[in-house]
Amino acid sequence: MKLIDNKSKYGLFIASLLMLIFSSCAEDYPSNMESDNEVVLKSIQIVNAGAAGNTVVEGRVDENRKTVWFPRLDTATDVSAIRFQAVMSEGAILDKEVYSFAFEEGKDAETIVIKVLNEPRFREYFVTLRLNVPVFGADFGKVHIYDYSGNDLGNEVYPSFVSNLTRGSSFDGEHVLIVTRADGGSHRLRVEDLKNNVISPISLNLSNVSGGTFPVNVGSQHNGHSYIANLSGLYGMKIYHWTNPAAAAGIIFNADPASITGAGKRHGDNMSASLDENGNGYFFFGDNAVTSIMRLTVADYTNITEVKILPTQPGVSFCMSMNRVEGTDDYLLTGYDAPIRVVNSEAALIYEMNRESVPVQGSDARIFHFNDERYMILTTAPRYSGNAVLYVYDITRGSSTVEALQLFEAGDKKPLYQYSIGGGVNSSPGTNTGYHIVKDTEGNDSSLLIYTASNNAGFALLEIPAKELDE
Repeated sequence: MKLIDNKSKYGLFIASLLMLIFSSCAEDYPSNMESDNEVVLKSIQIVNAGAAGNTVVEGRVDENRKTVWFPRLDTATDVSAIRFQAVMSEGAILDKEVYSFAFEEGKDAETIVIKVLNEPRFREYFVTLRLNVPVFGADFGKVHIYDYSGNDLGNEVYPSFVSNLTRGSSFDGEHVLIVTRADGGSHRLRVEDLKNNVISPISLNLSNVSGGTFPVNVGSQHNGHSYIANLSGLYGMKIYHWTNPAAAAGIIFNADPASITGAGKRHGDNMSASLDENGNGYFFFGDNAVTSIMRLTVADYTNITEVKILPTQPGVSFCMSMNRVEGTDDYLLTGYDAPIRVVNSEAALIYEMNRESVPVQGSDARIFHFNDERYMILTTAPRYSGNAVLYVYDITRGSSTVEALQLFEAGDKKPLYQYSIGGGVNSSPGTNTGYHIVKDTEGNDSSLLIYTASNNAGFALLEIPAKELDE
């Protein structure tokens, strides 16, 4: 009984102590103050938009996200002194009478936070203003990819790209040219078929194609004209030409490099073609030993009017390329073990990029304009490591090719976009790129097509629309 009595007394003591603590807490910490003052932004408008400062622009409130959206504003609007008129909960006001939006250079949108006050409560909303400025270039956030490569997200690798049998391919916007020793032989593919996931090869008539270490090895496709060159070795060099795939090929060049002073012993591991819309320009073939470049002058697509041997540069490799920058006399000389170099049509060096500015295995680099922006593309030729990867760089700034590359190298050098087509390390990494610009009915740049391919990796075609102002 004694034990029970002691527990009862102890329990009474604890209960008294707890009541004292709770009483003290009630005095030190007052209860939460309830308020009926709501802080809801029901509607809002800008009342001083436009050049005259008298245009009213209605906004749209998303209460769930606590955001406010406005249509794009006239660029003459004084964004440093924006005045709002708002409908809010009874008794509520905005935290300021005038708001300043500080747009960064080159940016068309800016977001600030405004507060709806109704003491003691407040609520914050994110308000974004966007200016009605022109937009340029391609929208790489909306890329559509037609994939026939080693990328796991697309179709299977195109069957010709197997066992080092397809070392050359090309693209002119209408067709992809596959130069191959694989089953089925060299052929064209319609771009429209590929975009609809249809494989319908258009075989080239190869009845009179013969000779060389390999009768076919590299090629180029231009405005419906197909070109294929053999691998010369000790057997002479030939260039074949088709406009009608069903007809026998025309032979537009047939010579033994050994008879051309300064030429290498083996040509046809690479082919670069820079032709204008009338079929005038050059073919370039770097020799396998990287001692020289053979330049063929082309007129009207099929007439070879001059053969000239040009100097080369260290490291460009037997997979070199030399592509003209449209509208200039600049050419990009590239290979899988060399920095990108700018040369002229005589292959004289004008500018050399730092070896590490872009992937050093980057090959078949091209520079072009689209919708008033300038891009450089290249695809890595994985001779030593990695996969074949397409890189796209924005090099819009600069008044010339060289200045654009200098400004690019002075910046962060980050790619605008990249896409892997796989393939893995390859001892004969014939790698190709291409582009085509689609125009609308008014002659404006509408969409950009980019082509990338590599031996054993397959190919992919990317379609990118021109940027548009969103509402």
